[in-house]
Amino acid sequence: MADGMHHHNGSSAPILLRELAAAHGVGTSYWGWDGVERSVADSTLRSVLAALGVPAGAPEEMERSLAEARRAPWRRLLPPVAVAREGQEFHVNVHVPHGSAVNVWIIAEDGRRYEATQRENWDAPVDVDGVRTGRAVFAVPDLVPLGWHTLWADNEGTVAQCPLIVTPRRLRTTEALAGRRNWGLTAQLYSVRSSRSWGIGDFSDLADLAAMTGEEGAGFLLVNPMHAAEPRPPVEDSPYLPTTRRYVNPLYLRIEEIPEYGYLDPAGRAEVERLATAQHAANHSTGLLDRNASYGAKLAALELLFGVPRDPARTLAFADFCDGEGKGLDDFALWCALAEKLAPGAPQWAAEASSPGTAYCKEQRALLAGRIEFHRWLQWLCDQQLEAAQRSARLSGMEIGVIHDLAVGVKPGGADDWSLAGVLARDVTVGAPPDMFNQQGQNWTQPPWHPGRLAESGYAAYRDMLRTVLRHAGGIRVDHILGLFRLWWIPAGAGPEQGTYVYYDHEALIGILALEAQRAGAIVIGEDLGVFEPWVRDYLAERGIFGTSILWFEHDADGPIPPERYRQQCLTSVNTHDLPPTAGYLAGDHVTLRESLGLLQRPVDEERAEAAAEQQAVLGLLRERGLLPAPGHQDVQATVEALYAFTTLTPSSLLGVALVDAVGETRTQNQPGTSTQYPNWRIPLAGPRGPVLLDALQADPGFRSLVGTIRSALPPDA
Repeated sequence: MADGMHHHNGSSAPILLRELAAAHGVGTSYWGWDGVERSVADSTLRSVLAALGVPAGAPEEMERSLAEARRAPWRRLLPPVAVAREGQEFHVNVHVPHGSAVNVWIIAEDGRRYEATQRENWDAPVDVDGVRTGRAVFAVPDLVPLGWHTLWADNEGTVAQCPLIVTPRRLRTTEALAGRRNWGLTAQLYSVRSSRSWGIGDFSDLADLAAMTGEEGAGFLLVNPMHAAEPRPPVEDSPYLPTTRRYVNPLYLRIEEIPEYGYLDPAGRAEVERLATAQHAANHSTGLLDRNASYGAKLAALELLFGVPRDPARTLAFADFCDGEGKGLDDFALWCALAEKLAPGAPQWAAEASSPGTAYCKEQRALLAGRIEFHRWLQWLCDQQLEAAQRSARLSGMEIGVIHDLAVGVKPGGADDWSLAGVLARDVTVGAPPDMFNQQGQNWTQPPWHPGRLAESGYAAYRDMLRTVLRHAGGIRVDHILGLFRLWWIPAGAGPEQGTYVYYDHEALIGILALEAQRAGAIVIGEDLGVFEPWVRDYLAERGIFGTSILWFEHDADGPIPPERYRQQCLTSVNTHDLPPTAGYLAGDHVTLRESLGLLQRPVDEERAEAAAEQQAVLGLLRERGLLPAPGHQDVQATVEALYAFTTLTPSSLLGVALVDAVGETRTQNQPGTSTQYPNWRIPLAGPRGPVLLDALQADPGFRSLVGTIRSALPPDA
């Protein structure tokens, strides 16, 4: 391929299309959950290539696109970005007019200079747009430290630069936990309320829950994503469908903890107390959560607090925060201010307000300065309350503290979709192919990163997002981490089964994730459930990223695997927020619910029989280990506790204990594959005796008993 050209003498268009797809990292076939390989339809390939900006019409056009794909690297002096691993020599291809001299060096983020040395390379020169072009290979020395550096090249006066990112070979925070075991609670924070919440669990509840469970010996508290939703009601209920992944949802603010609350005038204070009292009643209800009512009340209170003059120290701290966040926060706050004025489908979004840089938006920045300031201020308050929650976790003795969750993507038409348009793909959404649980496949309606343009941007948006999520975190759970390897792209208007996988530069995406986590002193847990290529889990393990094991899904051809065979570098738990709480799962609620929603592809009796057989196989293993009495006993709580005792027999470093299981909740929080048919993400924490408030959690008999089971089964650290 040295000449960079292939001529397809009369070769058929479908073959050409598949070759072009492969050249752009687009899968042309995939293995289904049933072990059958399926070929991807030509129409899907054309739509996905179009979304990548690759012309794929007539054969001549495909020939040109293919030639262009092969030529592209030769057209540039330096690649768009270089991602290396610490302590390993890294090679970079540099393209220059054949025979001309070139010099390559690195300026590290601390300003130090490192020279790159040329290595031998035998690639034949190529004719690029009439210029005979040669390829030189330069080695980045292995002593360049971790970090975000710049690679420079000077080709006889033509100078180019690109980001050079040096990532950890293996995450050090994971090494630090090896040989020790931490258990922790997993909770959907909005559902966990105290008598002081405004109907929705908040950051003060997070600090309290962390302090209480830290005192019980927990090492971490894993919560749902805290990403921001819409700036005013109505807001999206799903924490996994945010408008941005970089900024935080002010719905979680505890109003009374904001220092300016103490300086409100009597009338303002009376009004905030009136708003709070109206919301307090909801804390004692098992009815559905009402984010709109809570957020509406909080915004009314926040508008009052925003008017209170800040003291000099807080004035300076706020200015510092805004400086540090820079353009990203300015653009997000502008989007919030515009979204208060313009309805989601308003024509302006497609025209004069289509991106942060338009003339209209420049004008609005001045006109909406007060609103922009308000939304920046909300982010600053969130940052302070998150910091307080992590401090509370660590002071309580937690080794890790709060683990935040990173959603797979964002809502179309939201803040990220608007401000990061340059690095997102259009006319496609992300989802999943059909699987055993979701037999029609899933469409998550989220725009994916455009792999090429994200690389061209030096991964800046990805890095900035990770930094915010990690700032006050002891760890980060990456939902569907397989998406950093490949994502299932679905063309606009097509069904989820009509998609295909688009592959990403996982070395870059996982490397940057590890770099930012290591700098933040945080661990990374990859949610690696679902269909994946066998090498993916090995790769994640080698980079020091924890996997995820759910007890019900850990089986091989012979049935459930014994606990000794679970992974050590793993978060192991009995269930997940996409299944009913364990008491409900044991009762077969997941089958009943899916049947009632029309999500089953086969008779309900078959589905029930299979679910029961799977459960009996697991419970049989528990009996073998002496964790459960003989069949026939019907004590659900004892069975739930036996399942958790089973997880303590695994070598896994992290054991997750679902708060819903501790209090005996049976209602499902989320039913995948539904949007409006079931009230996803709106179920408050309750047990058989009604709502469970944080005020009484430590005295709750179920909580005491399950925590006791875990603590007695885990040997105290030597």
